[in-house]
Amino acid sequence: MKMLYAGVTVMLLAGCSLSSAPPSHEQEPAQETSSVMTIEPQTWLENLDIPWSMTKTGNMMYISERKGNVVKFDEAEQTIERQNLSLTKKLHLEGEGGFLGFVLSPDFPEKPHAYAYYTFKENGTIYNRVIRMEQTGSRWVEKNVLLDRIPGAKFHNGGRLKIGPDGMLYVTTGDALSPEIAQDHKSLGGKILRMTQEGLIPKDNPFSNSYVYSYGHRNPQGLAWDEKGTLYSSEHGQSAHDEINRIQPGQNYGWPVIQGDEQAKGMVTPLFQSGTDTWAPSGISYHQGKLYAAALAGSRILAFDLEKRKVSTIFDNGGRMRDTLIENDDLYFISNNRDGRGFPAENDDRLYGLSLKE
Repeated sequence: MKMLYAGVTVMLLAGCSLSSAPPSHEQEPAQETSSVMTIEPQTWLENLDIPWSMTKTGNMMYISERKGNVVKFDEAEQTIERQNLSLTKKLHLEGEGGFLGFVLSPDFPEKPHAYAYYTFKENGTIYNRVIRMEQTGSRWVEKNVLLDRIPGAKFHNGGRLKIGPDGMLYVTTGDALSPEIAQDHKSLGGKILRMTQEGLIPKDNPFSNSYVYSYGHRNPQGLAWDEKGTLYSSEHGQSAHDEINRIQPGQNYGWPVIQGDEQAKGMVTPLFQSGTDTWAPSGISYHQGKLYAAALAGSRILAFDLEKRKVSTIFDNGGRMRDTLIENDDLYFISNNRDGRGFPAENDDRLYGLSLKE
């Protein structure tokens, strides 16, 4: 088993097609079953400091840490480097806030740019912002603010960033503990947002002159597309009733009016929901008809079979799971036991990997 440590004991160099189908509440409910297919993963890194997201190009993986670092991991050379940030606002570390989503630009490393989502506090109010960053040596420098003053709070900050197959930047935002804003088209909270990589509003967004792509979300934290360009998202329920949704432009996903398998006219019910169980799904990835989700409260990696409508557990021995990433047939995932809600073991947190080849 290969293993590296993200602490000081080893090398550290610095300390889309869109569906026009009707809302899914008109579909038959998913037939969910639970089975365990636990696979022993490989441990790649240990001693990560509250990791939140992963992005990868070639052999290089970049992992954001909520306290304000990026861990660069060279899988081929088996070396790591903890890179510092230079932000124009002071990072606000409280509850679920901090340095969250991080994704490399498609033309990286020719153009050493990335996009990030972080929390700050101004005049006593918590906000989040989307920025473009540039890698300068071993430091990431904030260069442009693409979207500012996204509602923030101690909890429910959303924070996932992904670049879709259409080349647009997608952003998940939470309701910031104010559920009513999820139904307010004018608010950026409780939404999935869509913008160009320059931070502009795409002309084909569903609402005129608005970043809002879908609304009625509580705290979405995962985004993934299948090979047809269909977008899926994971979302935390209020008390259990966590969700996996198929996202369609302009649709209302119900919060706070409905959640789980509840139904209301004009609102979409999820493909999967946890019922009285709790998953707290965070980052998700797609591979060959299945969505793989990192579950925080569920403390496992879940596989959602989109055709059979079944849920299975493939790993359940690492505590709180925050993000997943799939490259070819390899699944990577990170634990998040040091975020204040977990029970960290020695050398937590970890980057794991396993093969999905059958």
